[in-house]
Amino acid sequence: MKKALLSVAACAMSAACLISASACSGNSGAKLKVIDIELTSEEYAFAVSKNNGELLDQINGFLAEWKNDGSLDALINSYFSGEADFSYTNKTASAQSNDFVVATNAYFPPFESYNDNSAFVGVDIEIAYNIAKKLGKTLYISDMDFDSIIPNVQKGVCAIGMAGITVNETRKEQVDFTTGYYTSAQVLTVLESDTTFDNCTTAQEVEDILKKQNENYIIGTQAGTTGYMYSFGDEAFDYPGFKNLKTKGLNTGALAMMDLRNGKLNAVMLDKQPSLMIVKSMNK
Repeated sequence: MKKALLSVAACAMSAACLISASACSGNSGAKLKVIDIELTSEEYAFAVSKNNGELLDQINGFLAEWKNDGSLDALINSYFSGEADFSYTNKTASAQSNDFVVATNAYFPPFESYNDNSAFVGVDIEIAYNIAKKLGKTLYISDMDFDSIIPNVQKGVCAIGMAGITVNETRKEQVDFTTGYYTSAQVLTVLESDTTFDNCTTAQEVEDILKKQNENYIIGTQAGTTGYMYSFGDEAFDYPGFKNLKTKGLNTGALAMMDLRNGKLNAVMLDKQPSLMIVKSMNK
């Protein structure tokens, strides 16, 4: 996800605007719908430096404990149901020497985003807080471009990357990954009035329709993500892509949804749960 660098204040304002679906769009009446057909299957995990095997073992131990007692599933499900009420604000303006510094990209609900009070919320944020508590450290959330997360973890600038990160072979060459904690998939979102995919029941049928589009058909997605790789094509991940149409990478998935609603895109490809949550918010 290549994103322009923004100040913390600007990030908070953008997130509040995009996720709450306020009047930031010139076509706020257009509604969206998610095509509930999973096009990929991928596993999320947390990224840890290859030089920090001790931390990797500790976090894997915590995850195993929380999976076994059911608390991990309960935490994740609370965000999907809308019952979660956890939020976090950094205690200091910059990270301190003994802080547990987490690299994230806070535009990916329900895994990480800002609430209306500009505090961090989400599955990954609450897990990060619990890990920091177990380690006896103070949590510090570092919000950055998605493409910067792996390099910052790799260099040891941040202890861990937590941003709905999909495990793949290229990333595994750069960092180590914890055990997986969530399985996701890519889906398409279109205007509610668009009937192009209404009769589809399988991923193959969706792909066949996409292969028939021309260069005027634009799929928006978040640059650097699986959705972008799947649509644009990436040999390393065995995604042939759709060379017949245009794939446009945007700074965030929410921005892509806004462009879709404003008629600048024909469809958006994004992870399923964030797609459902963003669309639900924007359709209010």
